[in-house]
Parts: sequence; structure tokens; C-alpha cells
Amino acid sequence: MKGLFIDATDALAEVFYRMRRADDPPITVSEQLHITEAELPGLLAGYDFVIDDHTQMPVAALRQVPRLKHIIFLGTGARSYMDPEALAAIGVTVHTIKGYGDTAVAEHTIALMWAAARGLARMDGGMRRGEWIRTEGVQLTGKTIGLLGFGGIAGEVARIAAGSGMRVLAWNRTPRSAPNVSFVNLDTLLAESHVLSIHLLLTDETCGFLDSPRLAKMRPGAILVNTARGALVDESAMIAALQSGALAHAALDVFDVEPMQPGHKLSKLQNVTLSAHSAFRTPEASDTLVRRAQDIAKSLAAN
Repeated sequence: MKGLFIDATDALAEVFYRMRRADDPPITVSEQLHITEAELPGLLAGYDFVIDDHTQMPVAALRQVPRLKHIIFLGTGARSYMDPEALAAIGVTVHTIKGYGDTAVAEHTIALMWAAARGLARMDGGMRRGEWIRTEGVQLTGKTIGLLGFGGIAGEVARIAAGSGMRVLAWNRTPRSAPNVSFVNLDTLLAESHVLSIHLLLTDETCGFLDSPRLAKMRPGAILVNTARGALVDESAMIAALQSGALAHAALDVFDVEPMQPGHKLSKLQNVTLSAHSAFRTPEASDTLVRRAQDIAKSLAAN
């Protein structure tokens, strides 16, 4: 059994070779950045599995590669790049990797929250343009952070936020419990959170979950933080809330379309802080992610 790491860009090839072991199955490494649907069948031909970081995997293209039976996706958000159920119907299994970067994403979430609360992006941009902009910040000690969804990342956010003196609320679609976290219904979470941080998995049921009616239920002047998936939020409704002031600020690491296109409306709003889908990017998280991908490949080869 042999595989292809189809898009080992952004230093992932270096991580791959560093974490590789002698008994791993043969894996060809490609550092091609943008791959079209038309190119996929030719690139995947002759391989039993593919490691995928950011490449779209449409069913029509994979039908042309009957030998390929497994996609190892680097992360949990495979649905942003493929349809796992439709692929399963043609005999392709999608493997995801959980828990590799919980602390990394949580720390980035907290960083975005504080940057939004203190207007750091606006002040930084102004000073680089020669302007002396002084914003009035929000003191978060004693304020409420609401966690929309509660898994490993949200648990780490809760730990850090509680240690910073914040009250922590959470809502999850299935019952959960955690130290220093009060689980409440969704309306209470939206109404009482000074900061709402999104931690849902993207599924057919959660796509567009934070829509216009739910945004309208949020505490006036709240901060929205999203390090999960852009499609969880109705982007147009969010922009309207930011423009009206109903939302004080949005701090975003993920977007409907990535990379975000130049001139996007979000990039022109002063009450938005942006990062380039990088919450998970630390050496520790990258090493764990790529090693786990190779462990999955090894287990497939052993069966």
C-alpha cells in the first residue's frame, strides 16, 4: 500500500520528513499549492490513500481513481473540502484527526478575544500608517464568555478564560459537564455572553447555525470569535450586525472562502480582527498532526 501527501505546503513537507519513521508505508510528498479538479485523477492514480491538508476532493474526480480507498484529512474539518458520506458511497473512507491542536487553537482563540477587546488591530494598522489611534478597550475580567459547542478546544478555552477571571457559559448539542463551566440553553448563552466563541463541528445540521435570528438574540455589543469554520456563521448577517453595531467586534480565523479574497467586506470593517486560518499552527500541533496522519497510514497498511 502506498500513499500521496498531495499538498504539503506551508512547511508541512519539512514536518512530514522530520516525523517520518522507518517502518511507515511509502508516501510520495507533493508541495503543489493549488490543485484543480481536472488534475486530481492524474495525481491520485496509482495510490491507495492520500493525505490531504487543503485540497478539494470532489466525488466526480475520485470516481476516476478506483484504486484510492482512503483520504486522511489533516484536521477535523473535512466537510469544508469534501462530502464524506458521498465518498463512502463510492468506497472511499475519510479519516479525520482530532485533538492534535486543542491547546494551540484555544490559545489563538483567547488571543483574538483580547485583541478584539482592546482594539489592537485598529491601533496597529493606524500606527503603521502614521496615525495615532487610541481605542477604549473592554476589560474582560468579570465578563462572560460563552462557548458555542464544547469539545477539546472549548475545554481549553474554558480553562484559560476561567483562570483569567471570566465567567464561563457553554451550550452543547449533547449533555456535557466541565469544571468552572455552567451549561445553559442556547438562548441564555446568546443573551448573556459578552464574548461568544464558536466551537461547533461543521455538519449539514450546523452549516449556517449562527444565522440572522440567532445573531439578533446575542447580547448587544458582544464580541464574536470564530476559530472553528466560516460556514457555521451566516456571513452576510454577521457583516450587517457589525455594520449596525449590534455586534461590537468579530475576531475571525476562518472564512466562507479561503484564502479570503482581496477587497472582501470584512477586510474593510474597523471592528473586525482577522487571521489567516492559523489557529492550529504551532510546531507542537503540526508535529502531532502529521505524525498522527502517518500513524493512520501505517494502520491502513497493516490491515
